[in-house]
Amino acid sequence: MRVLLDQKSYEEMLARDLHPRDCYVRGTEYLHHLYIDGVKYTVARAVYACLKEAQARSDTDALLHLTMHVQDIEKLIQEARSRGDNIASLQAIGDPPPTEDEARPQLRNSFTPERPQTIEETGLNRTFLTEHFLRILYNKGRLTGSQIAEEMCLFYAIIEQVIIDLRNIEQIDIIGQRGFGDINYEYVLTPRGMEAAQSALGKTQYAGPCPVTLDRWVESVKTQTVKNVRVTRKNIREAFDGLVIDESILNMVGPAVNSGSSMMLFGYPGNGKTTIAERITHLMGDDIFIPYTVYADGAVIKMYDAIVHEPPRKPWDDSVEYDRRWARVSRPVVVVGGELTLEQLNLIFNETSKIYEAPFQMKANCGIFLIDDFGRQQVRVFDLLNRWIVPLEKRYDYLNTVTGQKMQIPFDQLIMFSTNLDPKDLGDDALLRRIKFKFEIIDPTERQYREIWKIMCKVRKVPYDDRGVDYLINKWYKPDDRPFRMCQPRDILDQMISIAKYNMETPTMNADLLDAACLTYFPSKDKKNFGAKVRLDM
Repeated sequence: MRVLLDQKSYEEMLARDLHPRDCYVRGTEYLHHLYIDGVKYTVARAVYACLKEAQARSDTDALLHLTMHVQDIEKLIQEARSRGDNIASLQAIGDPPPTEDEARPQLRNSFTPERPQTIEETGLNRTFLTEHFLRILYNKGRLTGSQIAEEMCLFYAIIEQVIIDLRNIEQIDIIGQRGFGDINYEYVLTPRGMEAAQSALGKTQYAGPCPVTLDRWVESVKTQTVKNVRVTRKNIREAFDGLVIDESILNMVGPAVNSGSSMMLFGYPGNGKTTIAERITHLMGDDIFIPYTVYADGAVIKMYDAIVHEPPRKPWDDSVEYDRRWARVSRPVVVVGGELTLEQLNLIFNETSKIYEAPFQMKANCGIFLIDDFGRQQVRVFDLLNRWIVPLEKRYDYLNTVTGQKMQIPFDQLIMFSTNLDPKDLGDDALLRRIKFKFEIIDPTERQYREIWKIMCKVRKVPYDDRGVDYLINKWYKPDDRPFRMCQPRDILDQMISIAKYNMETPTMNADLLDAACLTYFPSKDKKNFGAKVRLDM
């Protein structure tokens, strides 16, 4: 707790015309906090003034809040006096201002997978490596030893032992050479090798980088955990730079990210719930390593997904080697919507290739898993939340293979539920308590709405005009009591640009373009019957 004692701070607080919601006891009543450079302070003089006001109004709720503040302030004053401080000369008491390192903590991933030097260090048995060698050579036709090592993402010294074994049993043969040394011998399958390759393909048709064992992947998740992410009032502002968002929302998002557990964002559509989830990854800062595939009791599980796993944000020091069976990626953001089914939360087995596809929550480890439009999935909300009880509580999940084997995997991710429904309509207290943080994404104020227009006009290269926004609000918002939404300036502007192209004119914020865009953007409030019915209670 940090407390400001001086009159100047009190006057500065009163002079500001905009404060976050958490500066008040409730709504915009009893202002007693002040943010300075992203740091929250309690203003002592404001607390005592608000206490008198609450006593005069017999406001029980406010009195509970403010009385506790008074007790904390008096305790801090007593501690300062016991240290011999002159209270009259102090501007602030309590915690000292945060240092730069505390305000902007840097997250650095310490995990680097070491390159295996022997067959034993790969974690894979010789039989699997031999069969994998045969599958690759079968698909490619002919390869040199160095090319096969590159395909398997292992040192040549490791696969050289496999080559010797296969030559001894006459399953491969040398057909040529592309340079000096054994590493450049070209190999092809013999008839006996073709039979062995067909047998190996019957087990799985996977022929990419060698898999990483399940236990090694689990160790990597623990090392690269989202629990290491630390968010402060300062670095969250940097992550959300350029995005108009109420400060009070950031003050709820930050602690939720620090928890590394779960959160539910609810509110009206179009206010940026999905955008908030994407921006949170900027707070995670560092890049991580994930295996291309995971090997677990004979099952090959495809982990790397080019759609989910984006390239790393920071360059790698080429002088540092790492196991090439691992891909270096940004922390993942997995987004699913109404199409989500319970089957997609288990291993998905391809009958043809005999390869498993990792479920969403497995790919999202060390990152974010966003379930958008929660409550509108094809599966019942109760069933979906019930599926998450163990993972949310225990931080691990169970997956089943087609052979009936059950494997335990980590559930180390920030899981986010985004919904347009009231949380009370989604489940009972026993289910909802597993979702630790629940907060509403509120509509923007008129000032914020105008600020979004300025930003979007700059992005779309359309001249901003205050008169156009005034016209828009007076014509299309106030008569119908239409609420502001974060997405509306972007959407309306895009429609204006499309209409301007059709009209063969330069897009500007004129009345005609605004009216034309809003006419096709906002649905009529008059309900009409066109003779058809649709079920929305599926």
